[in-house]
Amino acid sequence: MLELDMDFSQFAAIKVVGVGGGGTNAVNRMIAANLQGVDFVAINTDLQVLQQSQALYRIQIGEKLTKGLGAGANPEIGEKAAQESREEIVKVLKGSDMVFVTAGMGGGTGTGAAPVVAECAREIGA
Repeated sequence: MLELDMDFSQFAAIKVVGVGGGGTNAVNRMIAANLQGVDFVAINTDLQVLQQSQALYRIQIGEKLTKGLGAGANPEIGEKAAQESREEIVKVLKGSDMVFVTAGMGGGTGTGAAPVVAECAREIGA
C-alpha cells in the first residue's frame, strides 16, 4: 500500500493575501474552512475590519493617508495606501514561493492595492 508523507515542509511556501474588505472576508472564509498548507495575510486601510481578521499576518496600509479609515471606494487612495506601506508588504511576503492575491473589485482598497501587492510578490520572486 502506498503511504503519503504529508510533511508540509517539503512543499512550496504559499501565502494567500486578502486585500480590502472583500479579500479579508475571503481569507476569513478559507481559515474557517480549515485550509491547510498556506499562510494567510490580511491587508486593509480600514483598521476596524483588519482587527476582525483571523489571518496570521495583518498589515494596515496607508496609516498616514487614511488614518485607519477605508479608502472611500476610491482605488487611487487604495493604490497610494499600498505604495505608502510597500516595505511592510514586501517584508511579510519574503520567503514565499507562491502568492495568491484575493480582492473584491469595486471598492477602493482591494481595487487599488491588489495590483501593488502583486508587484511586491513579483519583486521577491514569488
